[in-house]
Amino acid sequence: MIAQNIKKYRKKKGISQDKLSKLAGVTYNTIIKIESGATLNPRVDTLRLIAKGLGVTVDSLLNGK
Repeated sequence: MIAQNIKKYRKKKGISQDKLSKLAGVTYNTIIKIESGATLNPRVDTLRLIAKGLGVTVDSLLNGK
């Protein structure tokens, strides 16, 4: 669910995984692992950074709303 939501918001914003990693301040590998489902439960701190990079709330990433 988190993986799908991150991908959805990233695509909606029209940015690549690499661009998101730079906006969020996390490694490119982290974005790839989360979006692919290899990391099922990312750390809350990581989700906060990704949410900020996407301009959404952590709740949006968790619930897709």
